[in-house]
This record gives sequence, structure tokens and C-alpha cells, in this order.
Amino acid sequence: MTRHLKFAPFAAIVLLSACGQQQPAGGDRPMTIEERGRAAYAACAVCHSVSDPAAPGYAGLVGPSLFGVYGAPSAHYDDYDYSPAMRGADLVWDEGTLDAFLENPHQIVPRTRMSYAGESDPDRRAAIIAYLKTLK
Repeated sequence: MTRHLKFAPFAAIVLLSACGQQQPAGGDRPMTIEERGRAAYAACAVCHSVSDPAAPGYAGLVGPSLFGVYGAPSAHYDDYDYSPAMRGADLVWDEGTLDAFLENPHQIVPRTRMSYAGESDPDRRAAIIAYLKTLK
């Protein structure tokens, strides 16, 4: 048993070095920016669906669906109870607006109900935006 313990530190280093690395989506192909965005979107998926709210059987979450959000005006779903701040924001969710909002939601829309503090990594934000563009 002690013979195996001497390899434990090496195994831990190997396992920890793989943490946070992006694995190819298939084979040896590196992930596309959209695939990286979909993986990063996992943090958003806790509150935001990517399903079409007009589709039969749509089940909403705490936040509004982000289906079709790219290019849409803020508070664009009539059936969602947006905060007064978001309803009055008068934004269009384009690349620049999404990037700024994802970085610091409360600076872009003060008094938003969104509890997300923001994403500081610009590459991660760009990947999330690339994924959001695919949701049509």
C-alpha cells in the first residue's frame, strides 16, 4: 500500500494540471469559440434558458430566456417580468452592449435584478457572446 502512495503527488499534479483546460469537442480538433462559449454559458444556465419561449412546453427559469437575445432590445419578451431598470434601459443586445453588461451588469443597468457580479475575462465574455449569437 505504501508503494502506491509515493505516486500520489505525481497523480495529483497530473489531474490538477488538466483542470480548467478546454478539451476538444471531438477528436483532436480544438474547440470553436462558440463551443467554448457554450461551455462558459453553464454559469448562466442556472437562471437563463436558451429555449424559445414561444415553443410548446417552454419552461422558464428565474431569468428570461436568452434565445434570440443577440440583436434584440432589452426587455424584449412581453411575458417576462423584467425589473423596471431593465424595462427602461433602452439597450440593444449587440456585441458591445453584451460585452459591457457581462463584464459589469450593475454598471450598465443600475438596479437590475440580475445577481450575477460579472465576468472579468474578455476572452470568456467573447466566447459567451459568440454562443449567444447562435441561439436563433
